[in-house]
Amino acid sequence: MLQAILFDLDGTLLPMDNDYFVKVYFHYLAQCAKEWGYTDEAQLIDAVWKGVAAMVRNDGTRTNSQAFWECFSGIYGRQAGEDMDRFDHFYATEFNKAVKATFPTPLAREAVESARSKAEHVILATNPIFPAVADKSRLSWIGLSMEDFELVTDYDNCCYSKPNPEYYKDLLTRFNLDPARCLMIGNDVDEDVIAAQSAGITCYLLDDHVINRKNKEVDCEHGSYQEMVDYLKAL
Repeated sequence: MLQAILFDLDGTLLPMDNDYFVKVYFHYLAQCAKEWGYTDEAQLIDAVWKGVAAMVRNDGTRTNSQAFWECFSGIYGRQAGEDMDRFDHFYATEFNKAVKATFPTPLAREAVESARSKAEHVILATNPIFPAVADKSRLSWIGLSMEDFELVTDYDNCCYSKPNPEYYKDLLTRFNLDPARCLMIGNDVDEDVIAAQSAGITCYLLDDHVINRKNKEVDCEHGSYQEMVDYLKAL
C-alpha cells in the first residue's frame, strides 16, 4: 500500500479549461467587489494577480494568506484588510456560479474512493492560493467535501505554493512520508509533475486539460481521466 496519494483539484478532480475558468471567476469577483468600493475592475484583477505572485514567491517565513493580504493591502490600504470577510463570503456564495466554467465528472469521486483503498493518506494538494472556503465550494461541484481528504491545502495552512518543490517537501514532512511511496496526480506539468518529482514523488499526468506551458517532456505515467481511474484501481 502507498503511504499517500495526492490529488490536484483544478483541471484534475475538477476538469476545466483554466484560462476560461479564471475569466469567469474574475467576472463574478469584480461584480461583487464593485459593491464594496473596488470600482476599477482592471486594478482589482491586477492586485489579485500581484497577490498570487507574492504567494508563489513565499519562502516559508509566513503563511500564503499573510503574503497575499500584505501585498493586496499595500495596493488598497486599510480597506483591504477590513474586507477579508467579504471576500470569504464571496467564495461561499457568488463564486459558486463559476461552476459553469468547469466540467464536473462522477469519476472524481470514483478516483478518490479508489485512492482511499490504495493509500494510508489521501491529500488534496491543490495549489494553496485560495482560502479554505473556496476549496470547499469547488469540491462541492464534484460531490466531494473537505472531509474526504486528510488534508486540503489552502492559503492559511501553507507557507509555500506550486511550483516550488518545498510545497511538496512540506507535505512529506507533515505526514512523515517516504516520497518513494507517494503518488501525485495532476494535469499541470510544472506544478504537479516536475515540482513533485523534484521532491522525489512518483507522478501521474492527467492528459485531459493538460497544462504544459513550455512543451516540456514528461517522464511519468499519463492518460485520460478514465485511464487515470483505471490506473488507481490497478495499484
